[in-house]
Amino acid sequence: MRISVVVGVCVFLCILKSCVSEFPRFEHRSTKEDGSLSFLVVGDWGRKGQFNQSRVADQMGRVGSELDIDFVISTGDNFYDEGLTGVNDTAFEESFTRVYTHPSLQKQWYTVLGNHDYMGDAGAQLSDVLAKKDKRWFCRRSFVLATAKGLVEFFFVDTTPFVDKYFTDPGDHTFDWTQVLPRKQYLSNVLHDLEMGLKKSRATWKIVVGHHAIQSAGYHGVTQELVDQILPILEANNVDMYVNGHDHCLQHIMSSKNKMPFLTSGGGSKAWKGSTKQWDPTEMKLYYDGQGFVSFEITHSNAKFVYYDVDGKVLHEWTLSKDSDSKKKL
Repeated sequence: MRISVVVGVCVFLCILKSCVSEFPRFEHRSTKEDGSLSFLVVGDWGRKGQFNQSRVADQMGRVGSELDIDFVISTGDNFYDEGLTGVNDTAFEESFTRVYTHPSLQKQWYTVLGNHDYMGDAGAQLSDVLAKKDKRWFCRRSFVLATAKGLVEFFFVDTTPFVDKYFTDPGDHTFDWTQVLPRKQYLSNVLHDLEMGLKKSRATWKIVVGHHAIQSAGYHGVTQELVDQILPILEANNVDMYVNGHDHCLQHIMSSKNKMPFLTSGGGSKAWKGSTKQWDPTEMKLYYDGQGFVSFEITHSNAKFVYYDVDGKVLHEWTLSKDSDSKKKL
């Protein structure tokens, strides 16, 4: 009888455990003795070096060397115009391996999918075959990246399936929804995993990364589906910042409601001139309608981010402080 009870409890726990999903979790160990972290963020870049992609890459290499970066984050739209056709598509080498050649950029690249990546074989970018071709490449739909000593936890979120128009009005585009359907269940799982992961996190800094913007004055603008479904989770769990691409520009919007910064780094190649929408000037700390990228330097007390243009000129910098719970401009 006791054996039956024990077995029954074990089966129940196994079933319960299988029903509780979580983002895959990975750890990046910092090489710096003081435990600090530095990295670059770039998005919307994969154009075989064209549209100033190579120029941006050169400046990323220079800044990466100066900061001794630990890794690079890509905010998606990694390969234009329609992602990769498969794991043997030469666009991978032409837009990634042969462009980001500077020694400082030979670090791990942590990557999410953008909407253009879904227009091709989305699964190709998730394949281990690409990682074997270039060991820097690391791409998942959604995942958590933790750094040493609880400094930062990054929550990478697959935002493309949240956007209704890609399903209801795709136009001439065909999207690879393999492993995303049924959509309602997929989105429910992503939201559940994000909320549970943030609640459990004890990291000093919690940063969420996605392709689509939550707040943006760019061409695409605000992604209402993320405002409705993801933003409340970020606000409830004291997320320190949201980082995205999608709009081909550089932005820093500081929410007047909760002081959360929304940081757009989508200037990896082609930019859109003259696409700025009106925005509250007290919230808009930077809008640069051109190419560039962002650097981050993070310690347990401060997180500094700096925006650079295509020539490596500093456009804007800001520091968030944990000491006084203040967010101040340098």
